[in-house]
Amino acid sequence: MILSPGETAIFQTSGIGALGVLRDNRLASEELLALVRLVRRSGELKMANLEIPRGPIGDGRRNLHVTAAPIDNEGKILVFINDESEQQRIDAVRRDFVANVSHELKTPIGALMLLSEAVLGAKDDPEEVQKFAQIMQSESRRLSELVKEIIDLSRLQSHDPLVAAYEVDIDEVVKEAINLSESAAEARQVTIILNEKSNGVVIGDRDQLIMAVHNLIENAINYSPEKTRVTVTISDAGELIEVTVADQGIGIAETEQERIFERFYRVDPARSRETGGTGLGLSIVKHVALNHGGEIGVWSKEGVGSTFALRLPRAPQSVTDEGGIA
Repeated sequence: MILSPGETAIFQTSGIGALGVLRDNRLASEELLALVRLVRRSGELKMANLEIPRGPIGDGRRNLHVTAAPIDNEGKILVFINDESEQQRIDAVRRDFVANVSHELKTPIGALMLLSEAVLGAKDDPEEVQKFAQIMQSESRRLSELVKEIIDLSRLQSHDPLVAAYEVDIDEVVKEAINLSESAAEARQVTIILNEKSNGVVIGDRDQLIMAVHNLIENAINYSPEKTRVTVTISDAGELIEVTVADQGIGIAETEQERIFERFYRVDPARSRETGGTGLGLSIVKHVALNHGGEIGVWSKEGVGSTFALRLPRAPQSVTDEGGIA
């Protein structure tokens, strides 16, 4: 792009808009603005690696390699931006995938090996064989779910949904996520209630967003007593859309709340084994939120329940100039 002496973009390629470095044709990044002003003062070409926010909220970042140079004596600056986020993301995926596999797969695989030995040792006792076979079946299901979620997490880390983003109706996302959770809710006699609809639109990947909301609902179901409610609410918050999932479950201790979005972290390992939890569901939600320039938060009180809030930037065209929702 080319910047005028007043730091307004007078020319930009189509890819600049997707990077979020401009707002109303002016630089929205303080780091980039500082680099441009340094070039203007020195009259020399400068290069820098910058990290800029992916959205107005959350901790998601873009990694940009920027080259800026003066092109005349009137103060115009030519800026080249190379988005290196994808390559850095791929490098992180390689490291994390190896760590994930070595950390978690060895436990259920080891359990299956021991159980198979127990079956062989009890071959003359049909009742023992059946008992061990049922445990093996349960461990196999857990292993299958674990492999699936490790692959899901790796895909999330390796794919940037905003590279090929499109408009996604958040009401449809929530509706589909609830449909996917109905069988789990029926099994625990939990009622899912949808409070409101927003007619809100976000920019991103529909499948990732469904996965995130579905994980929040399933998590609420798994940690709720039977014959309770899980309430899903969609609300407008100006430039943000908020999806909250509230349960009447066991709650989370305040000391645990900062860690629940870590990979493989389980507040109650025994409960996770009972429900088939892998410790990856909330980590996946966090990655989806960051990928979309949003954030995930939690409020919880032991013995009362938990409320998870997924906040996402609204699609720009759905906010009017007066600040209302179009």
